[in-house]
Amino acid sequence: MSERIYLDNAATTCIDNQVLDAMMPYLSDRYGNPSSIYSYGRETRIAIETARKKVAGILNAHPAEIFFTSCGTESNNTAIHGAVQDLGCTRIISSKIEHHAVTHTVEHLDNLDWVMVDYVQLLDNGHVDLEHLEALLAGSNQKTLVSLMHANNEIGNLLDLQAVGQLCTKYNAIFHSDAVQTVGHFPFNLRETPVHFITGSAHKFHGPKGAGLLYINENIRIKPFIHGGGQERNMRAGTENVYGIVGFARALELATEQYETDHVQIGALKMYMMEQLQQHIPNVTFNGDVNGNSLYTVLSTSFPKTEKSEMLLMNLDMQGICASGGSACTSGAEQGSHVIREVNNNPNRVTVRFSFSKYNTRAEIDQTIEALKGIL
Repeated sequence: MSERIYLDNAATTCIDNQVLDAMMPYLSDRYGNPSSIYSYGRETRIAIETARKKVAGILNAHPAEIFFTSCGTESNNTAIHGAVQDLGCTRIISSKIEHHAVTHTVEHLDNLDWVMVDYVQLLDNGHVDLEHLEALLAGSNQKTLVSLMHANNEIGNLLDLQAVGQLCTKYNAIFHSDAVQTVGHFPFNLRETPVHFITGSAHKFHGPKGAGLLYINENIRIKPFIHGGGQERNMRAGTENVYGIVGFARALELATEQYETDHVQIGALKMYMMEQLQQHIPNVTFNGDVNGNSLYTVLSTSFPKTEKSEMLLMNLDMQGICASGGSACTSGAEQGSHVIREVNNNPNRVTVRFSFSKYNTRAEIDQTIEALKGIL
């Protein structure tokens, strides 16, 4: 391992060695095409279907509701396009702090004049205003898709899936939730959750890149987004990423086994860093509902804007510390964060997101605080 301090786990995570061990046979001797009828093909087909059953069991879904994709972005695109083209949705309700995989897809459909788009208001703490959401749903008879993420990837705020799902049920709306930041980090019971589409991505919970999840509730039917073959029960054409699918299932299995320990340990690291920042960095604040209904893995930190803080990410990187940015303003090619502009549109602040995993330690937090003290 290098001496880097990696605090950008919401962007991606390192692969768990146990996940890599599960994948390796399918990267070497078990290389058959799952569509082939001979033994090499049958063994990889069995691996995929075993992974599907494992993932379905963990999420409390039916295996027929689980589809493997290349990433969360593909899954989101498939769900949103399917809702419009196949389920008759002519209106989309979303928020302005969704991941670009959702916002850009919604904007694309809006530009084609396929849908009308409404944006739900946000509360002061960055949460979706559920009263406004209900008013939007009640205000139109159009078939509506509600697309709201389970956890925001920049500020960490968590959506109440049950409450939104119940509103969608009440007004006969389709509900899609980008759960890329929560699949592998929270327990799911999809049989008891009123949602039509859920998306996930293995690389957010120590699995491989290139392996995504799309849950499609068994009560709805959509057509393929990618055409050309009969893979994934005619839902997604293209030879399956066998080792990625195997890795997805193993990573989700490990994350579920370790959830009780990990969420306490990682949550404690987040709170420790928050306390240390408040103690040692003047005028530091935090974006989102950081002490409330929020991801235990994400801390969006706001620093006063100075000549030193403007170069903060670069200076941290020079000291071997990886974090990500997000600014309300734009400068040069850097367009800043659309999320931060919506929740804390202050040009005199600089935002840095620190995000944590089971591999981070208090010693790393202490080193990061010392580095910040030296830089600022």
